[in-house]
Amino acid sequence: MNDFRCVPIPTETAERFRRTGTDDAGNTLRQVVAAGNGSPCRHCLRLGQAGEVMLLGSYNLPGPLGIYWTPSPIFVHAEPCEAFSAMNALPEIVRYCQVSVRSYDQDDQCIYDLGEAIDGISVEAPLARAIADPRTKFVNIHTAKPGCMLCRVERI
Repeated sequence: MNDFRCVPIPTETAERFRRTGTDDAGNTLRQVVAAGNGSPCRHCLRLGQAGEVMLLGSYNLPGPLGIYWTPSPIFVHAEPCEAFSAMNALPEIVRYCQVSVRSYDQDDQCIYDLGEAIDGISVEAPLARAIADPRTKFVNIHTAKPGCMLCRVERI
């Protein structure tokens, strides 16, 4: 697989959510106690552990812009956590459920023939295919069923 990095939400966004209690749409964030099998934090890119307080709110995705743009519900740890920064590594939150791999080109156009919904444990092959394709500028990985953004993937 080509070199890549999974990009979490910006630290500034996570800190703003915690500080203000308000999401990108102006909604009050919901506090959810993680049950240990969900609540994927979009900052550290790991699952909330049983008993951890998570904040749930709407996040304005940085891309794709235009026709395919959409906000996404996301979880963030209520307490500060370290931003995911590993290179060439898939985070825990990508592997725990069915995911949708969505590739976009330089014009933020969805590249339909590279899209795939797959069990997260098997995401390497479709992700490698998307990253290797010269048309791909970035890939967004979403939960397949509810469609929530998990992380952005960029070729290095």
